[in-house]
Amino acid sequence: MNFARRMEKFQGSDIQQILKVTARPEIISFGGGLPAPELFPVEGMKRAMEKVLDEAGSKALQYFTTEGLVPLRKKIADRTNLRTGTDLGQENVVIVTGSQQALDLAGKIFLDEGDVVLCESPTYLGAIDALKAYSPRFVEVQTDGEGMVTEDLERQLAANERVKLIYVTPDFQNPTGVTWSDNRRRSFMEVVNEHEIPVLEDNPYGELRFQGVTPPSLKSYDEKGNVILLGTFSKILSPGMRVAWICGDEDLLEKFVYVKQASDLHTSTLSQYQIDAFLDMYDLDEHIAGLIEVYRHRRDVMLTSMDEFLPEGVDFNRPDGGLFTWAVMPEGVSSRDVLTKAIENNVAFVPGDAFYPNGGHENTMRLNFSNMSPQRITKGIEILGKVMESFAG
Repeated sequence: MNFARRMEKFQGSDIQQILKVTARPEIISFGGGLPAPELFPVEGMKRAMEKVLDEAGSKALQYFTTEGLVPLRKKIADRTNLRTGTDLGQENVVIVTGSQQALDLAGKIFLDEGDVVLCESPTYLGAIDALKAYSPRFVEVQTDGEGMVTEDLERQLAANERVKLIYVTPDFQNPTGVTWSDNRRRSFMEVVNEHEIPVLEDNPYGELRFQGVTPPSLKSYDEKGNVILLGTFSKILSPGMRVAWICGDEDLLEKFVYVKQASDLHTSTLSQYQIDAFLDMYDLDEHIAGLIEVYRHRRDVMLTSMDEFLPEGVDFNRPDGGLFTWAVMPEGVSSRDVLTKAIENNVAFVPGDAFYPNGGHENTMRLNFSNMSPQRITKGIEILGKVMESFAG
């Protein structure tokens, strides 16, 4: 059978393959970025659904506008303004089917074959997978503990004529857990505001802050309408609902509406109504506070265990929130070799080289702490430490 050439780019992601392994109950998984299922508001969602079907069932089960449910869009705009310093209205929000759809739509809108995407180094594997269908060239910009290095961003903009998109995750970045400093955000936006290049600011984890103060979003410093801010209910409510959003200037969002309409007409009407009812009936901040309490403790357990059990020479981040930490082993140690032996001992993680679109960095790994109990985290890190020690020397 003759497939389109783009299908050569799709071989299945590392995370998909690892998640198949982690379906086995004996596996201690630090692999996927899964929220803790025991924290899903099942009873609240049940009552919200009952309310929707009782009061607006015929509307919630019907086709809908591509932009999404107006009351929900207004709630998203108000919440985003309060949290990140933006000035958005409901007209600046479009509902999408998970942030992954937003990435795919951005690729359709902005990228022709051979165009350049600038990204952090490392960057989110899902963004690489979504955008590579449009045959861009990924250029990694130097990234440190404060975020994307502005001087290298300027160098890459000068060196590459066809930069069409910049993709970043400034808050509790996937995979590293790093949060950009406010100074780095300002300097980044000073550069961006001198150009006409769209920036995708992906923020799925920002509300899961365990300590410190939330810095303003890149969008809040946007002077030209270059920044498109992505958000989602997946990490703070339920990933199964597949409800996320795009925030941006109206003229730009119009393009997203065009391509989304061609893609799926609209995001699930029923899911939008259900979430909107849930937000009317319950305090989302109180729910998120419960998530933070659990995830903070699991992060602390993981970091304490890594301090105790990982061998000398392994460095790792200490994130202030989100779902991940990032470990770097000595040069010459392959995380894929470590993973093979770890899985034999019922522990899984994601090799770090998968997050570098141009390869390399085989000695890195991403570790998720949200989905395992504290007891399993401790046991899993102890096992992982012994596996790492077997590769030392």
